[in-house]
Amino acid sequence: MQALVTTGRGQLELELTDVPTPRPRSNEALVELAATSLNAGEVRNIAKSPAGTVLGWDVAGTVVEAAADGTGPAIGTRVVGLVGEGAWAARVAVPTHALGVVPDAVTFSEAAALPIAGLTAWRALELGGLLLGRRVLVTGGAGGVGRIAIQLAHRAGAQVTAVVGRPERAEGLAALGADTVAIGIEDAHDTYDVVLESVGGASLTHALNHLAEQGILVTYGRSSHEAGSVDPTWFLTHSGAAMVGLLVFTEVEQRRLGTAQLDQMMQLIANRRLDPQVSLEVSWRDATTAAQALMDRRVAGKAVLHVD
Repeated sequence: MQALVTTGRGQLELELTDVPTPRPRSNEALVELAATSLNAGEVRNIAKSPAGTVLGWDVAGTVVEAAADGTGPAIGTRVVGLVGEGAWAARVAVPTHALGVVPDAVTFSEAAALPIAGLTAWRALELGGLLLGRRVLVTGGAGGVGRIAIQLAHRAGAQVTAVVGRPERAEGLAALGADTVAIGIEDAHDTYDVVLESVGGASLTHALNHLAEQGILVTYGRSSHEAGSVDPTWFLTHSGAAMVGLLVFTEVEQRRLGTAQLDQMMQLIANRRLDPQVSLEVSWRDATTAAQALMDRRVAGKAVLHVD
């Protein structure tokens, strides 16, 4: 089968080549890939990985071999899911607890944009508890996770502030449910009950200092590549507040985040109550170009690759 593999040249380069078809474990279904999306974390690994590595997390396609243990969807089912590595391939073995069903009203492109971004946003907001009337701050508001988080928080009744790095990145966020858009973290002056933090560095420090009593900050990224600092006295002046780290793969494996949440979000998309914000769609033959656009922050939302 064909797959996108790294070249090992230390560049943001991918090439299509033949690789062995995976052999699913008993709890895995074999999925024929129709589309996948790009996430900043995996794209950063392209230049770092040895030649021939098949990266990729998000999977959308059709089951061609059901799990041997009888769990999960049957052959022919349209599905969406995620894996720790290997999604950029014509066929992917996916654990059934990380698979959801794609309704007929949802395209593979829409589905492919959801797994990592959607599950991260869902779990981060879930950690914040009841959101009705609460003040939620979303850094990286123009990204894939941010755009889904804004919509979910708004639908849950929160007052949402989104943070973006440049004025043009704010376009469309109010329509998604952002009550306020801050251009730069310094413009986020309020006190927040729940913070979704993906930037790190100065953004993390600022957000912590604007966390309300009993508030929670969920950190799941460091797109700035800057090290953040926390004054030990913060824990004294913010008694009852909490900072929690979130890695979606850990949540999927240890807490079985996956099927139920993917199914619910698929229904939201089918009912047009959630927009996965796909803004770039290309053939996987143009994956390198799409990856570069994502790294240059020229993608407002999600970039999707179609298998053709």
